[in-house]
Amino acid sequence: MSDERSQDELDYTPDLITLEDEAGVEHTCEVLDAADYNGEHYLAVVPYSEKPEEMLEQDAQLVLMRVVEENGEEFLDIVDDDEELAAVSEVFRSRLEELYDIEL
Repeated sequence: MSDERSQDELDYTPDLITLEDEAGVEHTCEVLDAADYNGEHYLAVVPYSEKPEEMLEQDAQLVLMRVVEENGEEFLDIVDDDEELAAVSEVFRSRLEELYDIEL
């Protein structure tokens, strides 16, 4: 393995976003992937902690969110339609299996 590749792996910086729930509580999430499906843009995110050991202790909860534009501003909306969720889940399952070389 080259020194350059090792340095790239050490320089990993997660793509973080802060989401606010209905109660006004902020949650930091890491964006794992983004994909387009049926003319819509979606993000796959997981809760983030600055302490890796905390993340390992928790069950990863992958959340799929649709990017919605309203009045020129973008916001994220949870996918709650069962058919849409199933279709988008399959898109991300395939993408994440390939990206991380895992089987889901």
